[in-house]
Amino acid sequence: MSTLLEVRNLKTHFHTRDGVVKAVDGVNFSLEAGQTLAVVGESGSGKSVTALSIMRLIPESTGVIGADSDILFKGESILSMDDVSMRSIRGDRIAMIFQDPMTSLNPVYRVGRQVGESLVLHKGLKKKEADERAVELLDMVGIPHARERARDYPHQFSGGMRQRAMIAMALACDPDILIADEPTTALDVTIQAQILELMIALQERTGTAIIMITHDLGVVADMANDVMVMYAGKQVEYGTAEDVFYRPLHPYTWGLLESLPRHDVSDKGVLVPITGQPPSLINVPDGCAFHPRCPYAKEICHTTVPSLESIEDGHSSACLFSQDPSFRRDEVSPSGEVA
Repeated sequence: MSTLLEVRNLKTHFHTRDGVVKAVDGVNFSLEAGQTLAVVGESGSGKSVTALSIMRLIPESTGVIGADSDILFKGESILSMDDVSMRSIRGDRIAMIFQDPMTSLNPVYRVGRQVGESLVLHKGLKKKEADERAVELLDMVGIPHARERARDYPHQFSGGMRQRAMIAMALACDPDILIADEPTTALDVTIQAQILELMIALQERTGTAIIMITHDLGVVADMANDVMVMYAGKQVEYGTAEDVFYRPLHPYTWGLLESLPRHDVSDKGVLVPITGQPPSLINVPDGCAFHPRCPYAKEICHTTVPSLESIEDGHSSACLFSQDPSFRRDEVSPSGEVA
């Protein structure tokens, strides 16, 4: 498989009155054709900003991408492209499903026209041809009476239908890379399954690579090849879905997995939340950013910043103790003591 996307030392910071927000602080990963990468973590961990940086949609008035950062699409630097070149890629070769469809759709244009717009811009279709294709796409994502609804405005759609319209827009040009930022959040379970099946079918047909940003670890288990766990703007764990789910290395990943409802344990109604709150990205704690919430933290964690280190083949962790074979998830008791 060929590498479509390579993100190198991505740092995206925002200048505010209160200080510099280090929204993304040194992220590295690559994405191959046909691969699905899931990006997980709590709100504010830097997932969406990573996606917006790839799309080059960071507001220039406040946002700055580091001078030593680079994002390569098919070997060409996205950050070095002029605006015309970037517009030719955005929405065509790299498409994004945005998290909030209400603010992503133009309220004064009909939905069908907005879905077909990228086909006019990138594929050279006539407006009538694009409108017909838009109807097909709306039908494909499960909008009933698609021909009639294509003439409606966004305010006439429910939240779930607006999200499906956004997905139709993203899929219109059969992109090489599809970035999906919480694509099924506003949808009921049945429609969620339909949308995920649609994305998988697109991937199988065209070899599209997918970056799936989600809080739903069930979706991750169903779709992802690799998983990147983020905390406070940094990667804390990276590996295959099987490694992250069955052999997690980082205490934050353990916390995410323990906070899920389980069907294979007796105390089905008891969830184990991660204590505390995510840190301010203006004043990130010294040392390991997770140490104030980590039940396994030691004194060294307060002063030493851990780097993402390869622990096993293709499985990396940013914990000072991940190299210790005795410090493994299956050897840690619920009380927080390492067995």
